[in-house]
Amino acid sequence: MSLVQKTLAGAHVKHLKHTEEHVPEIIPTPKEVCISMSMHMGPPCKALVAKGDTVKVGTKIGDVEAFLSAPVHSSVSGTVREIVEMTTATGARCQAVVIDCDGQQTPDESVQPPKVEDHAGFVKAIRESGLVGLGGAGFPTHIKLNPKNLDEVDTLVINAAECEPYITSDYRTIMDRSQDVLEGIAAIKKYVGISQVKIVIESNKPKAVELMKKLTQNDSSVEVLALKAMYPKGAEKVAIYESTGRVVKEGMLPADVGCIVCNVTSTAFIGQYMRDGMPLITKCLTVDGGAVNTPKNVIAPIGMRFRDVIEYCGGYKVPPKKMLMGGPMMGTAIFDDSYPVLKNNNALLALDESQVEVPQEGPCIRCGRCMNACPFQLMPRQIELASQRNDIEALKKLKVMLCMECGCCTYVCPAKRGLTFSNKLAKQQLRAAMPRK
Repeated sequence: MSLVQKTLAGAHVKHLKHTEEHVPEIIPTPKEVCISMSMHMGPPCKALVAKGDTVKVGTKIGDVEAFLSAPVHSSVSGTVREIVEMTTATGARCQAVVIDCDGQQTPDESVQPPKVEDHAGFVKAIRESGLVGLGGAGFPTHIKLNPKNLDEVDTLVINAAECEPYITSDYRTIMDRSQDVLEGIAAIKKYVGISQVKIVIESNKPKAVELMKKLTQNDSSVEVLALKAMYPKGAEKVAIYESTGRVVKEGMLPADVGCIVCNVTSTAFIGQYMRDGMPLITKCLTVDGGAVNTPKNVIAPIGMRFRDVIEYCGGYKVPPKKMLMGGPMMGTAIFDDSYPVLKNNNALLALDESQVEVPQEGPCIRCGRCMNACPFQLMPRQIELASQRNDIEALKKLKVMLCMECGCCTYVCPAKRGLTFSNKLAKQQLRAAMPRK
């Protein structure tokens, strides 16, 4: 059996890749940006600038001395208007730096290609770049590239599956920045000591598969795999299993099975950063949804407000009923369009009323579709019942913490039950019951 045939379960979602042939357009510098200090998993940064300070493109404006962190840089040149407190999409509070742009986009003098000679220097440079996982998770990349068991890691998985509906920004990275991707792979292989690379792409992107196979045909350490087009092939544990056959069990990290997983756009950024030293200050976004006049891919400065991004795409066709950062399966809802672009945004969806209808829940008919669709073979209905009973021991046995909240169970349920949300609540119950260290 070939690796490509080792297929986990999932859901056949609509692809809706309307913008796949739309080359990203660079949005002109806006009049202002609002740069959040919360751009990654872990504690938010603290602002390093004050009202009235002059900043340039690439100036470090936020950082924090914490393990799970990455610095934040200015995406524009201009003057700091104010430091404000903002509410994130998850309800947390953090600082944000509001900058009036001068339109000059003057680079900071500190922006220089990093001088890297070994693994430690590479990890330090990647931290200084501000890179976090650009596929949506926002995990600081320098931590991922510095596992405790470095000598046991032999495989780099480049995640280009992009299985969520609508989103095509990673696809455009492959098609438009293939050289950056290859240079990023080469840097990781060199400094992390990786011996083999698996590039995973869903089979509904044949041009991308063909291009990467052509570009890597003379490199025996790289294999390009066309995965079955079924959501959620882009999930980290799924991508590892289907490319290597290795299983990341509950409580394990990818490095525990000898793998590092890197999003394809993150990889391309590493290739670019090693050449020019410009930190992470822009993001390629897919802008789509029934409320958008002209769906397209754009390159926006981090901190640009969503309303300005939408305006560049022709404005609203109709008032949006719901707005999402990311895709419709795992994206995060935002409360209004003044919210700023973050590092890990890969899409902005403005959905009309017909796209966000909430169906009426019915009783479970015990069809088993939720179990059959779960990539990890969990039992969502049993988890729901255990959660309702507050049965902590049952939730442990049902391995609810393995749930990645991909939404497959809810998507396939004929009774339209909110099983994903029940799983999320169950995980919170279990965390609350765990003794604090």
